[in-house]
Amino acid sequence: MDKASIDRINALAKKQREQGLTEEEVAEQKKLREAYIKAFRASMRGILDNTYIQYPDGTKKKVENKGEKK
Repeated sequence: MDKASIDRINALAKKQREQGLTEEEVAEQKKLREAYIKAFRASMRGILDNTYIQYPDGTKKKVENKGEKK
């Protein structure tokens, strides 16, 4: 997600608080927020894919997705 999109999300949120949004702006805001959440989740998944837990005995275990079944 680029800075311009994030700035637009913030501008729409401010306008919504102050005076309200048109139907087109509501649709744009929804689309931008969905894209932001998708990018956030992808970034978080990348971080967690490279995260390990180290136990006091020195062993390391990769963090697993709670939803994954082995």
